[in-house]
Amino acid sequence: MGKGRARAFAVALCLLMPVVAAAGDQVPVEAFAQRGGYSMPRLSPDGQYLAVAVEQGEGHAVAVYKTDDMSHPKSLLRLPWPQLPYDIEWTSSERLVVELAKFVGSLDRPQRLGEIIATDADGTRIQPMFNREWGLSGRGGRDRIADDGYATIASLPAKANGHFYMQTYMWDDEKNTWLYDVNADNGVRHLIGQINVGDMDFTTDPDGNVRYARGIDLSDNYVVYRMHNGQWVQLADGEHSERFEPITFSQDKQHLYAFASAKGGPFSLMQTDADGSTSKLLAKDDFASIGYVQWTPLNEPIAAAPTTGIPTPIVINGNQPLAQIYQKLSDKFPKQFVNFSSFSEDGTVLIFEVSSDRDPGTYYLFDMRAKKITALFSEQASIDPDKMGSRVPMHFTASDGMPLEAILTVPKGVSMNNLPMVLLPHGGPFDIQDTWFFDTDAQFLASRGYLVLQVNYRGSGGRGPGFVGAGYRQWGTRIQQDLIDGVKWAEAQHYGDPKRVCVFGGSFGGYSAMMTVIRAPGMFKCAIGEAGIYDLAMMYDKGDTKDLKVGRSYLEKAIGKDPSELAANSPDKLADKIDVPVLLIHGEADERAPFAQAKAMRAALEAAHKPYEWLTKPNEGHGFYKEENVVDMYNHVQSFLEKNIGPGVQAN
Repeated sequence: MGKGRARAFAVALCLLMPVVAAAGDQVPVEAFAQRGGYSMPRLSPDGQYLAVAVEQGEGHAVAVYKTDDMSHPKSLLRLPWPQLPYDIEWTSSERLVVELAKFVGSLDRPQRLGEIIATDADGTRIQPMFNREWGLSGRGGRDRIADDGYATIASLPAKANGHFYMQTYMWDDEKNTWLYDVNADNGVRHLIGQINVGDMDFTTDPDGNVRYARGIDLSDNYVVYRMHNGQWVQLADGEHSERFEPITFSQDKQHLYAFASAKGGPFSLMQTDADGSTSKLLAKDDFASIGYVQWTPLNEPIAAAPTTGIPTPIVINGNQPLAQIYQKLSDKFPKQFVNFSSFSEDGTVLIFEVSSDRDPGTYYLFDMRAKKITALFSEQASIDPDKMGSRVPMHFTASDGMPLEAILTVPKGVSMNNLPMVLLPHGGPFDIQDTWFFDTDAQFLASRGYLVLQVNYRGSGGRGPGFVGAGYRQWGTRIQQDLIDGVKWAEAQHYGDPKRVCVFGGSFGGYSAMMTVIRAPGMFKCAIGEAGIYDLAMMYDKGDTKDLKVGRSYLEKAIGKDPSELAANSPDKLADKIDVPVLLIHGEADERAPFAQAKAMRAALEAAHKPYEWLTKPNEGHGFYKEENVVDMYNHVQSFLEKNIGPGVQAN
C-alpha cells in the first residue's frame, strides 16, 4: 500500500473510530451543576409588567419587570430557604399571587407548602391569602388565624377582576375539597364549590361556576364528577370513553376541552359541548398521548404535539391568526420547540419559550403591535447548546412484543457506533417519562463521551393509563426486563459496546440500577444508585409516601403487600447476586427515599462481601441540590465510570 493511500486510510479510520477526549475539551462539570436562571414568566393583564421566578445559587425569588425596561427589576420578592414559587398569577395589572413550595431535592418535584401570598407589583402590601400554622403572617401582612390545611391556586376568572380561585384541603379531613373565590386585595374568601371527595381539582366555566371535579381518590383510583342540577354526578367508565380529563372551557362557554383515553390507550385532545356530550376529535397519535397544547388568550387550542419522540406540532385550526403566528415562529426556530407561555389579556403581547434537546430553554417577548421579538432570558445560562449532544428518540420491541421508546443521547461530534454506554433509568416510576427535551444527567454523561440510553418502560407516562397500569406490581420484574431489553437492542444495533456498559439512576432509577444488575448478570460492568429505594417493605414504615391514606393505597397498588414478593424484589435482599462494583449516592435528609434505604443497601453489600463506594451529604434531600455537592457527585460518577468502563470518547 502506498504512503498516500495509507495516510488516506488512516484518516478514514480516525473518522470512524472514537478518540479519547482531552480533559480540556470537556464542558466544565460546574456548567451542569450551576443554578441560576428564570422560569414561569407571567405577563400582567395589561402587558406592562412581567413576573418571573428567579433562581440564583440556592436562593429563589419572584422578580417583576416592566416590559419596556428589562434592565433591572421593579421589585424582587426574596423567599427564605428552601422556599420557591410553585405558581405565579396576576389577579390585576398591579397585583399578583404566589403559591409557595419547598425544594426537597433535584430528583423530585417541588413540594407544595400549601401557602399563598399576594403582593403588589412594586413589592409592597405582601399579605397571606392562605396561611399555614407556621406561615407568613409576619411577612409584612396583617395577622390572621392560621389555616389548618393547605391550598393551591386553582385558576383565574376569565377577565382579571382582582380575584383568583383557590382550592383548599384540611389536614383533619381527607374526604372533602373546597373551592373559594378570593379577593387578592384583602384575602376575603367566598365559597363557590365543595365536593365530598378529597384532593380533587375543579374545572370552572368563564362565569366562575364549578362544572367538573377530578382527581385520585383515597383508594388511588382516578375519578371524575360533573355538576348536574346542583348535584355532583360521578361519570361512569365509558361515558366519555374510559378516561376523561376536563381541561378548560372556551370563553364563550360553548365548548369544553378535555383529554380522553379509549380502552386505556394514549390520550387524545377532544372538544365537547359544554355539558360534555357531543365530542369532536382535535388531535391524536396512535403511539403517544397528546400534550404540549398551545392556547389562545380566549382558551382556544391552536396546536398540540405527541408527548413522545421529537414533538412535531399538530395545527388544530390553521385559519386562526394565532395558529398562523405559531407556525411562523416554529419555522423561525427550526429543530426547536416553540411554547406559548403567557399573553396579555388583549392578546397583543406574548411570551414564548424556545427549547430543544440541547437547549434548556430561552424566553422571548413578542410585541405583536410593533411586530418586534426581544430575547429575554434563558432557563439555564451556564449551558452552551452548541456543546451539547443530540438526543435521538427511537422505537424498539421488548422481548414480549411490546413496542417501547428509547432515547439515545449521543456525544457531540461522535458517530453512534460501538460507544461506551450508560443506561439511565428514570425515576417515578409511574406516569413519569423521559422526553426529547434537555436532560441534565444525560447531557453531562454525553459530555464525558458516553452514549446514554433511556427507556420509557411500561409504567411510564406519555402512552396513556393502560401503559401506566402495565407497570403495577412489576417493579422488579417486567419493568427491569424492559430496561434490559433496551440494552440488548442498543447493543444489537451496534450503538453501544457490550463490553463497556454501566447503569446509573436516581430514585426509582437507583432501584433499577441495582435490579438490572441482579436480573441480567454479566450485562453491566458497574452500577450507580442515587437516592434509591432498596428495601420495598421499608416503604410501609419509613418515608413520606406512607403518611396519607392515598399514599398507602398507592403502595399497595404499586408494589403489593406480600412479604415474600417484596423481599424477592428488594435489592438489599439480593445483594449476593450483584456481580459488579457499586456506587451509592444519597442525601442524609431524604424524606422520599429515607437515608435508611441507603444504609440497608450498604449493609447488604458488606454482608455479601461486594465492592462498593459511598457518597452521602448531610442536609441534602431527594437528590443533591447544592452546587458544590452536585459537582462532587458528578466528579465521583465520572471517576467511577472511567475506572469500570474506561474513559468516554469524543471526536477530534
